[in-house]
This record gives sequence, C-alpha cells and structure tokens, in this order.
Amino acid sequence: MTAPTATDPPTLQAQAQEPVEGNYFVAAYPPFSAWELSQVPSLHEALAEFALATPLGLYIHPPFCQKKCDYCYYLSYIAQPGAVVDRYLDAVAREMALYSEHPGVMGRSVSFAYFGGGTPSTLSSAQARRLGDGLRRALSWDNIEEVTYECAPRSVRREFLETLRAMGVTRVSMGVQSFDNELLRLNGRVHLAEDVSRAYSLIRDVDFGCVNLDLMCGLMGETEEKWIESVHRVIELGPDSVTIYQTEIPHNTQLYRDLKSGVLPAAPISWEIKRARLDTGFRELERAGYTVVSAYNAVKDLRHHRFLYQDCLWRGADMLGLGVASFGYFGGVHFQNEVTLEKYEAAVERGELPTKRAFKLSPHDQMVREFVLQLKLGAVPVAPFRDRLGVDIAREFAEPLRECVLDGWLTVSDEAVRLTPRGLLRVDRLLPRFYDSAFRDVRYN
Repeated sequence: MTAPTATDPPTLQAQAQEPVEGNYFVAAYPPFSAWELSQVPSLHEALAEFALATPLGLYIHPPFCQKKCDYCYYLSYIAQPGAVVDRYLDAVAREMALYSEHPGVMGRSVSFAYFGGGTPSTLSSAQARRLGDGLRRALSWDNIEEVTYECAPRSVRREFLETLRAMGVTRVSMGVQSFDNELLRLNGRVHLAEDVSRAYSLIRDVDFGCVNLDLMCGLMGETEEKWIESVHRVIELGPDSVTIYQTEIPHNTQLYRDLKSGVLPAAPISWEIKRARLDTGFRELERAGYTVVSAYNAVKDLRHHRFLYQDCLWRGADMLGLGVASFGYFGGVHFQNEVTLEKYEAAVERGELPTKRAFKLSPHDQMVREFVLQLKLGAVPVAPFRDRLGVDIAREFAEPLRECVLDGWLTVSDEAVRLTPRGLLRVDRLLPRFYDSAFRDVRYN
C-alpha cells in the first residue's frame, strides 16, 4: 500500500471541521476561555511555595507598534508618546520587582527571556536599556542562556542593535512574512522587501548568536509562485532559523472584521492549501541543509540553534509574563495580566500583581498540557512521562492515539509517539483530540 503524503486530501468530514475563522495555533492547555478571575488566588499560592528545580523564564511585552497588521490579535498601541512608553516600562520593572519578593521567585536566576510585542524594536535605545536595567535589578541574569528580541524590518537601526547586544541579547527574531511588496501591503504590513535586506545585513554585522526570520504562508492574495519566491529569498539570506506560521483569521483582528463585512482583499486560502505550502517550504529548507525541528521551525545547526524559550516552556518550566495582557505559567498555574494600560499600571502602582485571570492545573492537566505542547515538536518520548510523572502515555491517550494512527497522522512505539509528515503539518488541529472532554468543543480564546 502506498504511504500517505503530506498533501493527500482529507476526507469530506475533515474538510467540514476546518473553520475559516478563529484561532488555529494552540499556545496553552486548557484553553484560555477556561481561565477565570476566581482562580487568581492559586497563582499567589504557587508563588508562596519555594520552587522546585525548574528553569525560570520571562516573557516581556512592550505593546507598542507603528501600525497594527491586519492578521494580528496581540494587544498593541499605535504611536504612543515617549512619556507613555517610559511610564509603562517603569511599571514592567516594578512588576518584576513585585514577583522577586515571593518565595517561589526570590533568589532564582533567569534561564531565558523573550521580548515580544507589539514591536519591541520601536523602543529607543535608551528605553531598551531602561527596561533591561529595571528587570536586572530585580533578578539575576548572570546565568541566562538565551535572550530573544523581536524586531520589525523598518525599525531596525545599527545603534539599537548594538544596544541589544550590550544588553545580552543572543537571538534576534525578525518578522518578514513575505518578500512580495503587494502581499505585504494587502495584509497591513508597514515594511517592504528592501527593508528586510537592509535590516538583515545590519543584524548580521552586529553578530548575534542566532538570527530567526519569520514567514507566513496563506496571506491574503498569496499565490503558489509568490510563496515559493519568499522561501527562496529567505534561503538566499541564510538565517540560522526559519519559522513559518499559517495565516489565521482570529476574531479580534482586522481580517476578521473585513471577512464579516465582505471587504477582504482576496478570498481566504484553504487550510489544505496552506498546509501544502508549509510542506513545500519545509522541503525547500531541507534541500538547503536545514532540519525541521517542530511544526513551525527549521534550523541550520541542531547543536547551536535550540529555541530554549519554546523547549523549556513546553516541558513545564516556569515563566513570568510581564506587561499588559501578558501570559505566564508558574507552579502549575496559567495566568494573564490585565488587558488595558490603565488597569495594568494602576495595579502595579498599588503594589499588586496585575493578574486578570488564572487557571490552576491539576497534576493530570499538567501532564496533558506537556503532552499536547511537546507533540508540536514532532515526537514525544515515552520515557520522561513514565519516569518523571509515572504515566504511560500510550495507555493514557489510547483512544485518540488509535484514531490518529488509523488516520495516518502519527505512529506509536515503545520509544515515542511520532507525528507523520502529514500529521506535523496539521498538529494544531489534532491536539484537541487529546483534551479532557470538558475542554473540547469550546472557544479557544
């Protein structure tokens, strides 16, 4: 019998389950919609406990942008005055100081940090230093292994990059999305392809340990030819890491509003076409010497380009989400901060953690969370779950695993659960099969 390929068409039933709108990418389990204000005290209980030997990471959210992209669902504020930005950065530093007073955080060293947005590269060099210095006053960064900083092509400047290097940034991630200027315009990006070439050259000159470039397949108006051209342009630049996301139409985006108003600039591209293009992108990267390491990412050198933020978080590490609307995970508790600048800053000014909602995971929930997130890496080894958690994942997830094997999405052995090429391309659609019944068929956000 011929083995299925990554682009084999799905059954009619599978096609019927492919919504055009809503969130596709799974970032957390249980879904965000299950998190509640009433569970916020569970975060304080976790912080009061002295931590186990697990890495501690930070996610830092400067929420400022030149312009909001049409597909973006992250909280951001456009073109804010310098005084507003400075006040916010000071609040983030104070939030970090508040965490450092809790036994679960006190005295720990940060293992990894990620500056996301918004567009963190819209800060001035002085503001970036102000933020970094404020964070370091609260917790030691002496042993930090990875610091990622997101940049947008048009806001990259040499002196800013040199500031990042001096701050200890080891990994720069730049959102390219496409090299076709018409696609960039149609999807609300502010940069052009020539901005990418200029910015990439500057980033390489400053010599960071790892440079990642993001692409998006399935943008409004994209054709097969335009997609392949973007992949080839990335390969010509030769970044250490390439991340490819499939375009979503989440409910709180301009794309969604345009979809409902009937004014989209082009028809949405089907999930099967997006998955086929993702597959093409990965195959081209592999031909160029890259190794696919997850459902979204390919790297040049497996030894030196590990994405610690992702790997640690998906394996149960603690991470403090700092800033307005940020998400965190600590001691088995998911949490999110207040989602307006006013409420966030007011809470910090009162000396309170600015937590809006939380979810305390049971030991079983934590096991499911780690399994579904690690499945996005393409394989989940059996031994760590057995040795650390006392769980036989083949038995625990027997029914959904059996269904996925029959559908050709994965294989199960004594060593690991492994996604097939077809399964890896659609892993975010498969993950809800492994959720507990209470969290299936609910709105993700």
